[in-house]
Amino acid sequence: PAARAQRRDHRGVERRVVRRSQAYFPAADGVRLFRRAWMPPSPRVALAVVHGFAEHSGRYDHVGAWFSTRDFAVHAYDHRGHGRSDGARGHVESFGQLLDDLEAFLDVVRREHPELSVVLLGHSMGGLLTASLLAERKPDLLGAVVIGPPLELGSGVSRMRLRMARALRRIAPLMRLRAGLDASDLSRDPEVVKAYEGDPLVFKRASASLAAELLDAVGRTGQAGMHVQIPTLLMHGEADRICPPRGTRNFHSQLRG
Repeated sequence: PAARAQRRDHRGVERRVVRRSQAYFPAADGVRLFRRAWMPPSPRVALAVVHGFAEHSGRYDHVGAWFSTRDFAVHAYDHRGHGRSDGARGHVESFGQLLDDLEAFLDVVRREHPELSVVLLGHSMGGLLTASLLAERKPDLLGAVVIGPPLELGSGVSRMRLRMARALRRIAPLMRLRAGLDASDLSRDPEVVKAYEGDPLVFKRASASLAAELLDAVGRTGQAGMHVQIPTLLMHGEADRICPPRGTRNFHSQLRG
């Protein structure tokens, strides 16, 4: 339609203008959470993006721009303790806090687009949050996309390590632990790895509380696929060395269709 704002790149290819914005919104307990948006002139669906562990929404600018040029109103936010959101770096008191924050974020998206259906897209830890929200809280969504989620504990997580994380959560929840992520496992593209390693908003240590809460959520959510009630697309790279693909296959096998 002529009413849509459009432009042409240097090759003469027609491209739609993407309007970017940033703001804060309050979590249920008052913590300020940072959010950003990518807006097309005439959106037809709202897309809510949930980022992964230790990173932030700014690393998804290419995702927001790509979907926005296809008429999606795209929104993303930084988890508490991540990116530009408030809260102790790499710390939460409970996994439920993260789910509460996600629900508050979805409420913001719905208020801004009351006429649009909402799709939720979660990557890595964001995929775990998305799967957990679908199974435990039954959100009102058009559908969901879950990409590379940790839905099964990796071979590097022993029972002893899990017990240790739970013990530390009780006696020293704020103790800082190494995140244990090898940046080279994030992508085959060396430029992506370089950008991650040089990003000042990416943290390298997390609290014992966050570690234990995530490990518990992996085991709990990985067996909850039968409770999902909306259309869900699951995607997982076979060569993923961080989050075992088998967990996603198992979760998918539980979906009732």
